[in-house]
Parts: sequence; C-alpha cells; structure tokens
Amino acid sequence: MKRLGGLLGAKASLSTSKSLTALDEPAAYVERAEAELSKGTSPFHKLGLSTALFLRAVLGFEKEVMEKAQACLNDAEETASEHQRRAIRDPTKAHQSKIYNAGAEYALCHAESQLMSAVVAVLNESLTESLKGFYKLRKAFTTLHDISEQERRYLERTGKGPSSSQASLASSSAGGLQTPAQSSGNLTPQSVDDDDDDEFVDAQESTSDFVAPPPAYAGGPEHRDMEKLSLEETLDKKLDPSVTPNGAATDSKATVEAVDQDLDFRTVTSDPIDLFIHSGTSLCFGLLQLLLSIIPPAFSKLLSLFSFRGDREAGMRMLWSATRFKHNINGAMAGLITLGFYNGAVAFCDILVKGAVPETRLRSLLREMRELYPGSKLWILEEARMLGADKKLEKAVEVVGQASDSGLKQINALRLFERSLNLMYLKSYEESAKGFIQCIDMNSWSHGMYYYIAGASYVELYRLHKESDRKLADSYAVQADKYLHIVPQHVGKKGFMGRQLPFDVFVGRKIKKWDHRAEKMNCSFVDAVGVSPIEEMTYFWSGFRRMNDDQLRTSLERLAWSENVRLNPHWDTEASDEKAILALLKATCYRFLREIPQAKTTIVDSVLSHELAELKACEFPDSWPLPVAHYEMAVCHWIEAGGQDGDRAMLQRSSDELLKVERWESYELEARVGLKITTGRQTLRKCGVASR
Repeated sequence: MKRLGGLLGAKASLSTSKSLTALDEPAAYVERAEAELSKGTSPFHKLGLSTALFLRAVLGFEKEVMEKAQACLNDAEETASEHQRRAIRDPTKAHQSKIYNAGAEYALCHAESQLMSAVVAVLNESLTESLKGFYKLRKAFTTLHDISEQERRYLERTGKGPSSSQASLASSSAGGLQTPAQSSGNLTPQSVDDDDDDEFVDAQESTSDFVAPPPAYAGGPEHRDMEKLSLEETLDKKLDPSVTPNGAATDSKATVEAVDQDLDFRTVTSDPIDLFIHSGTSLCFGLLQLLLSIIPPAFSKLLSLFSFRGDREAGMRMLWSATRFKHNINGAMAGLITLGFYNGAVAFCDILVKGAVPETRLRSLLREMRELYPGSKLWILEEARMLGADKKLEKAVEVVGQASDSGLKQINALRLFERSLNLMYLKSYEESAKGFIQCIDMNSWSHGMYYYIAGASYVELYRLHKESDRKLADSYAVQADKYLHIVPQHVGKKGFMGRQLPFDVFVGRKIKKWDHRAEKMNCSFVDAVGVSPIEEMTYFWSGFRRMNDDQLRTSLERLAWSENVRLNPHWDTEASDEKAILALLKATCYRFLREIPQAKTTIVDSVLSHELAELKACEFPDSWPLPVAHYEMAVCHWIEAGGQDGDRAMLQRSSDELLKVERWESYELEARVGLKITTGRQTLRKCGVASR
C-alpha cells in the first residue's frame, strides 16, 4: 500500500494489515494515491482517500468535490467504527499496544474522519448541515479525549512524565458539570443535566441522510462518561504552562521554554501505530483548539449550543508537537496548518507581543518540509506567503510563477490567486487582472470576487492613462465596465452557514452604487466609481503590510487621484462615505510608513469626524470606515506606547478603541478585520490591560 503520510507532499503511506508498519514505501502523486487507496477497504485506506478528497474540497470550495468528499468521509467513519468494535470484542486479534487500548488506531481514524466531515459540512451552503458538522466536532472531541487519557495514564505508570501536547489535556480527576461562568476559555465539552447522544436534534426534519455517530470510544474497562467530564482545571494548569496553580499567568518566556521542553514521544515508544495515534491526536486536538479560537463572533451563539471554546496557544503547541512526525500524514498536515496560520493570518495582525510569530522556527519547518517533499507545491505557496510578509513582493511573485503546475487544479488556483494578489499590491494592474480572470476557469467558489478585482484593476488603468492616452484609457474603461457588470451575475449563488457570502453582499452593493451615481451625475460608469476600489481591496486583504515604503507612497499617489479636481471634478460634492474611505486608506498608509501622528490626525479629522447616521444617509452607503477607524486608532496607540512594555495609559487607550469595535453593530466585511481585533484584544489582556 502507498503511504498516507505525504499526501500534502504528493506521497501517501499506509499499512498492509491491522497496523501501520510500511513506513518507507515509494512516493506517489495525489492522483495515483487516490487510485491506489480506492483499491483498499481498510480504515486506513479510506481515511487516506478521504483526506485526499478533503484537501481538494477545502482548497477549491467546489460543491461537487465537497459532496464527493462528504460521502467518502461518511464511509470512512462507518468502516473505522466497525473495525473499532471488532478490536474491542476480540482484543487478541487487534494491535497490541502498551499505551493504548484495543482499537485506538481505528478510534483515531473515526475521529479524524468526523473532524474533516465537520469542516466540509460547515463549508456547505446549508445551515442544517453546518449544525450537524458542529455536532460531529463534539463527538470527535470525546473520542480524542479518551485516547489522550490512555496516553496520560501510561506516562504516569511508567514515570515518563506528562506530555505538554495532547496527553496533558486530560484531567486525572473528573469534575462536576461546568457552567459557562466556570469556563476557562478553552476547548471544553460542557454538559447539561442528563446529557446524552440525543442532545442535538433537528426539529421536524427527516434524518434519513444523517449518519449518526457511533458511541464514544470506550477503549476498555477504564472508560468514563466523557459527556460528564470537566476539563477546566487541567486545561488551565496542565495544558497551558503559562498558568500557575493559583490561576495567575506567568510571562511569555516561561511559556516558550515550556514548549521547547515538550516531551518528544519518540523517546517513549518506537511502535509506528502508537506514534501514528499520538501524532494524530496532537494534530486533531490542536486543529480543534485553533479553529474554535478564531471562529468569528457571529458564530458564538451557534457554538454555545455545543459548548465549545478554543484556546489558540494550546492548539498551536499541539500542532507544533505533531510537526515532529513529518513523515506521516499527521505531521505533514500539522506543518501545513501551522505555516498557513502564521503566514496567512497572524503575520498580518498588527497588535502582537514580541516573538508572537516564531520566524526562525517557521523557516526551519518550511525548509524541512520542502526538502522532505520537493514535489509539493503547497510548500512553495507558503514560501511565497512568507516572502510577502517580509515585504518582498517581487520575489514572492517570482517564486510562485516559476514553480511547475501541480497535479491538483485547486493548488494551481491557490498559487495563481496568491500571485495575482501580490501583482495587485505591486500595481501591476493588467497582469493582476488577467490572473484573476484565469482563476475563474480554475475555481468555482467566488467568481464575483475575481471579476470585481479584475474590473477594479482596469478602473485604475483607466485613471492612469486618462490624461496621457485617451484612446488607451477608453479601452481600459470598456474592460472595467464589462467585468464589473458581470459581477452581479455571480453574487448570491454561494453561501456560508446558510447566508450569502459577505463579499458578495459588498461587491453587489458597490456595483449598484456606481450605477446609481453614473445616472445621477450624468457620467460614464467608470467615471462614477468612487475612491480606488483596488486600494480598498488592498486594505481588506492586508496588502499594505506587505508593501515597502516606496510601494506605500505609490498607493498614496493612487489615492490622491480622487482629490484631484482636475482629474475628478466630482470630488467637491462627493458624499461623506467616500471621503471617509479615502481618509482611512491614507491613514493606513501613513501608519505603515511609521508616520503615526499624521495617521492619527487623518483618522480623527476626516473619518471619526463623521457620525454613523451621516454615513448611513449616503446612497448605497459605505459605513465600514467608522468601526475600522477605531481599530486603526488602536494600532496607532499600540505603536506610540512602544508595544507590550510601553506606556500603560496609551496601551489602555488602545484597548478602549478595540472595545468600541467589538461593541459595534454588524458591518460589511467585518470578518476581514475580525481576527486582527481578536488577536489585539488577546495581546493586550496578556499585557495586563483590562477592558473598561
């Protein structure tokens, strides 16, 4: 059988019998891996095939692929559950482990299948399917916790000490029921009276297509009722080394040292199945903690139904632990998730403690993964993202552009999308537009967004040549009009959690706004477009952070077009919301140019000087600049304070500004800045700055 381990590195590894013993099989590309894995019927074959399909689904967001992945995952769940039952009924025929109870490897396969199934369900356009997905998360957590308990007990019996990865997640004492007030803020299965498997039921709905999860993994006579388990004490004291017995937080240096001293499980056992179980549990727990810690606030009520809350730091420690096992699927997945999270999310947050992004460790991980899996394009994509974070946009474009095509069109689409974004930041508008149009043939998820950015790029080209070459400018105007008016045909067709995608709502309103302005001002559509939509997109995609000083100054020049009454005679009578957008974007450029006083003055005088009611009174209004301006002020205060060890009064002002954004009513594209706000609040709390 081919290896499951390197699916992310275009390889796969599996066992030929009841255990994972074949660790050095030849490599195969994903397509061949899928073909080979389809021939087998073991839980490992089906988990491997499901993982390959899952990757296709989450990389491309294509409905037909998601449906196929979901069906395969359901099959993998059932198969793993059946093998688990066999192992428990007759342990003599199961893998003999000194650490885990009979059938633990199948229980892990079952939990991993449930987790992937839950993610696919949440990505589905149905709210009901999403609810079922969260229910599966809960059941998977129960299984994973039971496996980790077995590991913890073994470490205690042998005197090897607790692992600060998933093993120490388990508590040696069963507490009472945990109420919301008692929650430690960690990933916790809170219980209610008489909690059982029937807690979640879709009222008056046929459940014929709902595959009920199997019973929680019992594993042996020591199993306890996981639904009645409280993890508060353990999560506070054992999982998080930065928390002392009295609940007080120690400094971040102690936490880093604790992570570095994390037990390497390879010193505990050399059994390949045991290592697979350990690394898989670390991966799954880590991913659960991470995902649930960054869920947008809008989902908080939904998650409360399942009593889950995440802990980002704990999740990252578990994922780092799993990356030690780079030769199997768990380590490869953990590496991809870790790099993706830092390069695609945390790297673009503004309020962070020193060392929040472990750059040296990340570079080392990326180097090791590229050496281990040289044929994989996902690691090249992560390298490009890392270069972008280093403000080396030209190099990032070069790295992605020179790589050969992947066998997966979803990965090729991701690379093209990343390249096109970087070209947008570099002001290579025509090449960027062509790249986004190419994405349409490679990905079915958000054609409206691709057309919108392409059209906005041609708007910028029109403005650049309007005075110098009118004929060329007019040709760009035609392209802008064409692509922007295609956008409404492609918005509203996709959904998330049963709701229209926020970006679709945003761009749909923008097109209506510009059509209305063209009629009202008696001008062409392209002349009715407001403040640079490309610079606006650059803000929402954190592009200003990737730019060097020269590129930021060029952005200021492009923004200045709107205020030039010779080029834009409508500016003097422009609506308040457009003037607020312009001021906010300029202030952000000033901030990244380290001109903090200028940034603050611009925000106060030209954004916060407007009332929310005033902006809402505009036609097809953009009201988002006001809440986002409070976030930008928070960042300015953080920088002026000198960061985590700076002026306390200024840090408090930063916290107060963030609190204003948190309490703000819903606004367009809030999810694009939501993670930054959440991270900023967490950072300030660690600095001892409390909310007022």
